[in-house]
Amino acid sequence: MRKVYVCSALRGNQEENIKLARIYCEYVVREFGHIPVAPHIYFTQFLDDNNSQDREFGINAGLSLLSECDELWYFGDRVTRGMTNEICFALKHGIRVKYIPEHLYEQYKTERTMTHEM
Repeated sequence: MRKVYVCSALRGNQEENIKLARIYCEYVVREFGHIPVAPHIYFTQFLDDNNSQDREFGINAGLSLLSECDELWYFGDRVTRGMTNEICFALKHGIRVKYIPEHLYEQYKTERTMTHEM
């Protein structure tokens, strides 16, 4: 199976951004059967993004995971500095980068909103 690095915003409304990242992961699985790699979902369970040491570890660990992926797909209506760093890393290392516009995954946002509390 292909591994797709899910690149999306974390900072700002972190809780909402993590919920959106879960939707992006669902899209990757259900539409393509790929393995989504979204370290910002996982690392935030035990690291504090507001703590500089935790954030640095999370960024470096995320890039390590990205180096193992086949592609990076970026989502959302804005590209943050962190996302830009991940995209540049992918390009530098020959990892395919692809933008996924909202209309492709919006059904998952709608379904999740209707069937689950977001």
